[in-house]
Amino acid sequence: MDYSIDKMNDADWDEVRAIYLEGIATRNATFETEAPSWDTWNNNHRPDCRLVARSNKNVLGWAVLSPVSRRPVYSGVAEVSVYVAADAREMGVGNALLRSLIDASEKAGIWSLQAGLFKENPASIALHKGVGFREIGFQERKGSIDGVWRDVLLMERRSQVVGG
Repeated sequence: MDYSIDKMNDADWDEVRAIYLEGIATRNATFETEAPSWDTWNNNHRPDCRLVARSNKNVLGWAVLSPVSRRPVYSGVAEVSVYVAADAREMGVGNALLRSLIDASEKAGIWSLQAGLFKENPASIALHKGVGFREIGFQERKGSIDGVWRDVLLMERRSQVVGG
């Protein structure tokens, strides 16, 4: 499948939201149980690090960064989100998105990327490990979804280009 990695734009929201809803439905991608409004989503993600994988004008997946804090000392630390449409999985889309997001993050001055993943999502764990994330711990019973308490694996990738 041919696709390109492009900057996400506002017009992509309906497709981005649909892919997010697919991830939510798996119950292994996020604690969220519904997608937020565009305004809420837009306000919670960095505007300079939003990417989509696109084929024939269709969005196959997306990757974005969220600030971990508004404090200036953490300006170079961000949390990663990567979602791939169900019919585009296992085609390298997630890998291409995450590698491109790493490049974009370094251009934006990000020195530390973090991810919180459910241990029941081995594909996402492998994806992150494959691009240089390492396990740094886990949070026991971080939250519950559908009445089941879930642990979250913490992963981090430190830039070799930005920071010390």
